[in-house]
Amino acid sequence: MRLEAGNWVKLEVAREVSPHGYFLTDENQDVLLHYSEVEGDITVGGMVDVFLFYDSEDRLAATMRKPLIQLGEVALLEVVDIHRRFGCFLEMGLGRHLLLPFRELPELPELRPQVGDKVFVMLAHDRQGRLVAKLAGEKDLLPLCFHAPTTWRNTWVQGRVYKTLQMGTFVICEGGVLGFGAIGMIHASERTRLLRLGEQVEVRVSYVRDDGKVNCTMRAVKEVGRDEDAEKLLQFLQERPNGSMPYSDETPADVIMQRFKISKSAFKRAVGKLMKEGLVYQEGSWTHLKKDSAAESEMNPKN
Repeated sequence: MRLEAGNWVKLEVAREVSPHGYFLTDENQDVLLHYSEVEGDITVGGMVDVFLFYDSEDRLAATMRKPLIQLGEVALLEVVDIHRRFGCFLEMGLGRHLLLPFRELPELPELRPQVGDKVFVMLAHDRQGRLVAKLAGEKDLLPLCFHAPTTWRNTWVQGRVYKTLQMGTFVICEGGVLGFGAIGMIHASERTRLLRLGEQVEVRVSYVRDDGKVNCTMRAVKEVGRDEDAEKLLQFLQERPNGSMPYSDETPADVIMQRFKISKSAFKRAVGKLMKEGLVYQEGSWTHLKKDSAAESEMNPKN
């Protein structure tokens, strides 16, 4: 069997060639174990366990150092560099970084990882047999995740983005137990901004499903969120020259989302709070500040 990069193998130390290192063999193929890749004592004629990879000159080589990932495994690796033509380079625990090619990354630049982000990947070979990373999908992650407990509902957890779609963002929610965490989804209507692949974000668990996955939101609970949304709408109206805006309960949900980044129901709750407090009123498709509220805004302008 031909030796392949990405695997641990036991090889015989065939000979030492200074100043390079040791040549290892399986009796069919030789690979170099450079002096810099040796850990502990080895002797010619003995056997060593090594990990195979390609060195900086694209030659199959061996190391006794333990990588952060190997073939058949899923790992969370940090982005350490970005190349505008090739993709992202990941830290894999060896002297050479692992490439996550552009074909694996989101099409929109703003959704791609930044240096310092961490991505869930699997180790694979390119057409030349060299090691590359590919994004781990749900079927790869599921065996390494756990079912979220029902006590998670309405609690805030840290999530790591592993897939970005227009309809929603998929995350692994940390749980402080064995495994990566629990699988969660943030629906597009529950995002307050776009999230990039590999980004860590704090989310609130809004619902724990029977299959142990969770629905998440970046928004606070309705009562808190309503107050925050109401304050944002009030400030928007106060900054308008005439204290009016062409948005009301009649405005389509997609327009509300595009303009204020909140759902139609959240908009209605916030406006309802302002109307109940006597700060605004609606006429047709418009919402207006009441005159006393507008006058107060002019007397107390914002900085």
